[in-house]
Amino acid sequence: MRQINRMKSKPVFGTALAGALVCALAAVPARADVIENPVAVFSGLDKITGRITSFDVYIGETVQFGALQVTPRVCHTRPQTENPLTTAFVQVDEVTLNNEIQRIFSGWMFAASPGLHGVEHAVYDVWLTDCRQTSTVPPPAGYSGPPVTVVEEGADTLGGGAAGTGEQAEGAMGTVPAPRPKPPLF
Repeated sequence: MRQINRMKSKPVFGTALAGALVCALAAVPARADVIENPVAVFSGLDKITGRITSFDVYIGETVQFGALQVTPRVCHTRPQTENPLTTAFVQVDEVTLNNEIQRIFSGWMFAASPGLHGVEHAVYDVWLTDCRQTSTVPPPAGYSGPPVTVVEEGADTLGGGAAGTGEQAEGAMGTVPAPRPKPPLF
């Protein structure tokens, strides 16, 4: 009967285990760089009028959309060479009929899945659409965040960007256009 020298088999097993470990670690993707943006772009739906409004909000600024107050705390994107992932930590408060403020949302929103982490209110819905380095809206008074390039309304090639001055977003509770006249009946 022949005996196998176990001392010789250990280095082979150890080498195979080390190789498998190296391959497993190489398969784990590296953590992508995060770009911090000074402007978060939201869309809001007024369910009464059916109007969707896009508005820019600076980080730390609070913007009123109907009865909701939206305040982004951070807004992250990835470089164009990475898989897109746009996220923002947002706090949303509701102003009640008694002028009391109640927090209804505090958490991360993901632009890729607005239905998953958006705010669904009885009258208003709000969701993250983008994060930007530029805006068509000038920064609020006393803004001390990273520098922002303010572009003219027509020059913004990225689209969107309407309100965000700390006041109510245009169209959120604005006037509804007059109905078109009906054609005469014969």
